[in-house]
Amino acid sequence: MLSRAGRILVRSSLSGKISTIQELAVTGSGANRCYHIAACGSRFEGLNTNKVTKWQNRFVHPAMAAVLVRNISTNDADKSLFEHIPEPPPIPVAPEVADLVAGAEPTFASLGLGGWSPVGMVQNCMEFLHITADLPWWGCIAIGTVCVRMLLFPLVIASQRNAAKMNNNMPQMQVLQMKMTEARQAGNAIDSARYAQEMVQFMKEKDLNPLKNMLVPLAQAPIFISFFMGLRQMANVPVDSLREGGLFWFPDLTICDQFYALPIITSITMFLTIELGTDSARMSAANMQTVRYVLRAMPLFILPFTINFPGAICLYWVFSNFFSLVQVGFLRIPAVRDYFKIDRLITHKPETLPIKKKKFAEGVKESWTNMKITRELEERARIDEISFQKAGKGPLVKTYKYDPTAPRPAGNAINAKKR
Repeated sequence: MLSRAGRILVRSSLSGKISTIQELAVTGSGANRCYHIAACGSRFEGLNTNKVTKWQNRFVHPAMAAVLVRNISTNDADKSLFEHIPEPPPIPVAPEVADLVAGAEPTFASLGLGGWSPVGMVQNCMEFLHITADLPWWGCIAIGTVCVRMLLFPLVIASQRNAAKMNNNMPQMQVLQMKMTEARQAGNAIDSARYAQEMVQFMKEKDLNPLKNMLVPLAQAPIFISFFMGLRQMANVPVDSLREGGLFWFPDLTICDQFYALPIITSITMFLTIELGTDSARMSAANMQTVRYVLRAMPLFILPFTINFPGAICLYWVFSNFFSLVQVGFLRIPAVRDYFKIDRLITHKPETLPIKKKKFAEGVKESWTNMKITRELEERARIDEISFQKAGKGPLVKTYKYDPTAPRPAGNAINAKKR
């Protein structure tokens, strides 16, 4: 602690003036104090505070350092000197990282999620929507589903155009299909190939391509698998915010719906999509009634599995099915079909079609019979091919009593001439 004289000296030094120490503080108790005044290397000792000492004509240059050091054994009377001294400031402590990011969520990378795979990119997009737009998880899933389905909309338009053309040209196609089937069942490969060539030529003239009808399912399959696996990993880790990312009766998206409402809604919307969806025209055009019956039974078949799925997966499935229903209704509007150049569907009466519509049992039976005939024909063609190869590579089969190329004895030739 600096005494009054020391404070005068320091204050004067800082003010840039030459100052003189006039007096030193005298304590009331008369305790002995020894001060050391250091100025530019000079040292003054032995100052007795029991007497009032005056220093005159002792100058200190402002540029010189001035330090007044007290050496004292403090007693009770000296405690009053410390009353006006403030407490030292606390030592600053660096805050913990957890305190700095209090309330923040861990990144997907720290949880082992994300990446550049299809599943990882789905998770990265979900994280971007959740963090950047500050959306709840159900909103992220809904927006992600709508964005992906909108990207597939051009493929849906192309598939709709092709399905409408196949439906309108269904009678001619069924005639060629019947002739080709009859020729194949009769074992006439030439006629079967000829009718198949006519079918290809007809489809080329009408700009028909059955593969275009498979564009949407083939494109949706990898997307659905990526969403399914990505959301399942997020629920299994789990992402903590998913526990409060739902809405209504399913706030926790990491567990299955305890009321089984989401799985039931998923099955119902899937059934409505199959019944009212855009695939009905393609099914009728290709006479795939059996496949349509199988698709109708699929929602009931997958229900026992979907009840155990996390809420995030069921929610994505529900949003996707609802989008499909809205898309179906939108594309049924005549003005919309004309805008996208989709042909109007021609309704064919069942009795006017070459191939009559059959019931489920009859259709299954006929399909099974056709499969058996096709398998027998393929087996017969395979056996003929094997026999032909053996005949060309194996030894000659003897069909005569003697070898006409072998030389004959001379005596037999003479006897023959005499005759």
